[in-house]
Amino acid sequence: MSRTYLDWNATTPVRPEARAAMIAAMDVCGNPSSVHAEGRAAKTTVEKARAQVAAAFGADGADVVFVSSATEAAALACAGQGYLGAEVEHDAVAAWVETSLPVDGEGSVTVTDPARSVLQAANSETGVIQDLPQGLAVVDATQAFGKLPVAFNWLGCTMALISAHKLGGPKGIGALVMKRGTDIAAQIRGGGQEMGRRSGTENVTGIAGFGAAAEAAQRDLAAGVWEPVEEIRNILETAIAATAKETIFVGKSAARLPNTSCFALPGWKGETQVMQMDLAGFAISAGSACSSGKVRASRVLRAMGYDETVASSAIRVSLGPSTTRDEVLRFADAWAGTYKRHRARNA
Repeated sequence: MSRTYLDWNATTPVRPEARAAMIAAMDVCGNPSSVHAEGRAAKTTVEKARAQVAAAFGADGADVVFVSSATEAAALACAGQGYLGAEVEHDAVAAWVETSLPVDGEGSVTVTDPARSVLQAANSETGVIQDLPQGLAVVDATQAFGKLPVAFNWLGCTMALISAHKLGGPKGIGALVMKRGTDIAAQIRGGGQEMGRRSGTENVTGIAGFGAAAEAAQRDLAAGVWEPVEEIRNILETAIAATAKETIFVGKSAARLPNTSCFALPGWKGETQVMQMDLAGFAISAGSACSSGKVRASRVLRAMGYDETVASSAIRVSLGPSTTRDEVLRFADAWAGTYKRHRARNA
């Protein structure tokens, strides 16, 4: 059976540019902290990638601190700060903030004190894009970076979280981008790497892949690769709605990521749909990848005012630039067939 990957918000295929950069970095044997020629070569690889990430993210003049993931970046930025956030934030952020900011039915968050608040640029489950006020303490740009025109220098925030594997880079590498001079307490202490913010020998191979992926993602964004993806996403939603008019498309009236569709058929469990579509050859999810393996209603949808039945019935289909119209129509056909069997069993 051929497989169709429709879970790009969970992780993306590795770009050829990132793969080539990582292979080249594997041949650089030095430790970036060593002062000999081999160490300097490794350091050069790291600093080249740092410059690539900074340029792609519009963060010239800011500090790019490489960490293991956006989750670690969230902990480094938020631990012990008493920041405010909303229930729609990713678990990696919600774990460190007071989730008291109000959320409306379209997933929009109201921020009253930006300097004490953390806000996502775009939601991983619904694709809903936030209107970011200036002066935020932290912006979670993990899903937006590479899909939307965002630049750290005009976001107006103090810190931002980004991740390589959301834009065609390898897993296991992310970054905390911060205004130069920002004071944060290191969570991992030791040798003082990454400007004293994150100790431990740098993941040279992963960092090289991140830099190359970020550069390629920015190039593709400028070339308009996501406009056709949005058209294909809309074709998918039209096909789903034609099969089941009672389908709820979450956040459809709001600005959304061009690749993301979150929809629910009340009473048909999301995890059941994920398993049935997997058996049919399609990879989708029932929420963010960090929580979709847990059998529970979406915290994000509950925060938006949906009841338990709807929140536990949602699935997310997320596309990429290589996704084709034929693939989403085949998915819609497979989903329709499964839906008709579900309806017959529950008539």
